Amino acid sequence: MTTRLNHWNVAPKVMQAMLALEKASRSNGLEPSLLELVKTRASQINRCAFCLDMHTREARAAGETEERLYMLSAWEEATCYTQRERAALAWVDALTRLAETGAPDSAYEAMAAEFSAEEQVALTLAIVTINGWNRFAVGFRAEPARAKAAA
Repeated sequence: MTTRLNHWNVAPKVMQAMLALEKASRSNGLEPSLLELVKTRASQINRCAFCLDMHTREARAAGETEERLYMLSAWEEATCYTQRERAALAWVDALTRLAETGAPDSAYEAMAAEFSAEEQVALTLAIVTINGWNRFAVGFRAEPARAKAAA
């Protein structure tokens, strides 16, 4: 895989705006481990190696276990996630696959049962943000940090 464009160098003001959005999504009171599960799950769906590399490392630093990270791609069948986490993951799947799902009422209702109104907005912002990062990384073929180090 060859990097197509270094978006950080080409458009630093745009990337600073993305960083501001990222900062807002991280300062919303949601649990750091939950945010990393959300970011990892969206990155799995979007097949973003750069973000998977980053967020699995950050998830471990936030206390996530290997088992829970391995099971994330099959979270619906896995029993290691709380109801709150399952509701968040269903919302991630619904919003990341928006064209397919239309954000079904069942996903919203499950999420709304576990998150306050303010947390619902915060969670949605986190999903919006990681989907944006995934599009930069996949679109411009950003190389994962560990792949660069191994080369």
